[in-house]
This record gives sequence, C-alpha cells and structure tokens, in this order.
Amino acid sequence: MFIDESGLSERPHRARTWAPRGQTPVLQYHFTWKTLSAVAGITWWNFYFRLYPETVKSQQVVDFLTHLMRHLDRPLLIIWDRLQQHRSRMVKDFVAEQNGRIKLEYLPAYAPELNPTEYIWGYLKQHELPNFSAQNLTQLSDFAKRSLRRMRRRPTLVQAFWKQAELFTC
Repeated sequence: MFIDESGLSERPHRARTWAPRGQTPVLQYHFTWKTLSAVAGITWWNFYFRLYPETVKSQQVVDFLTHLMRHLDRPLLIIWDRLQQHRSRMVKDFVAEQNGRIKLEYLPAYAPELNPTEYIWGYLKQHELPNFSAQNLTQLSDFAKRSLRRMRRRPTLVQAFWKQAELFTC
C-alpha cells in the first residue's frame, strides 16, 4: 500500500470554467488560513482515506495506520515518502508493537511521481474540488469526503492512478 498526505484549503482551487461571453466568472470566498489535512493509502483495488483538522503529525499517522489495520485483515507493506512524521519514534514504536503485521519501505527522495496516491490528490483537486468555495472547514470536509467516496466507487479510476505511476517506472 502506498500512502501520502495532502492539504485542502477553504480557499478554492481555481480551474477553467465557462461563463457567458464577456462576463468573467468570479469566485467569492472568505479567505482564512484554515486547512484540512488528508491522508490516503491505495491498494490495487481500492483506496482508504482520513481527514484531519490540523497538520499531519505522528499521532495522525498512527491513527491512519490503525484505521488501515481495521479495514485490511492481512499484513501490510507500507510504501511512503521520507516525511519526518513517517520516521518518528512514535510511528516506529507503533510498527514494532504490531509484531510484523506492518513492514515499512521508503520511496526514493524527490520521486513523488512513483506514488500512485499523488494522483488521487491531483484528480481530487483538478476534477472534484475546483472552483468549490467552502464557507467553513466543516463544509469543505463534507464535500471532500463525498468526493473521495465517489472516486473510490470507480474501479477504473483507481486503476488509472496505478497506470499513471507505472508510466514513470518504465
């Protein structure tokens, strides 16, 4: 399973849109620095995610790994980047407590294109969330959860994330 994190902001991600000729579309939003953090893990057939109201720290990484273990009743090979939270003492201790149920591997430095989870975030931000103006974090969280669940129900889309990553490994 490949795992990666991303951030979602109340500020809309702008994308191309349409409007009547001569009328420039205007996105109105309340600018704040509040963000959500998202963590996802992708397998061959599905992906799993969690949203957090703060930045991802070691505690959230452990929470996500616990979430995965509840859903997947088999040993896990976790492949992720070298984020400091992934290499923290708390995460290492948690993995050690699992008695071999979780094995960790790291991607090479500066190689995000090898992680299919990156393509989940790209699709979410370019196709599901563009031009969405949330009034608050709750509205953003609800919309992002619905979008991610909708994406997860499309097996061809999940396979496309893998195929995209495969293009860079050849």
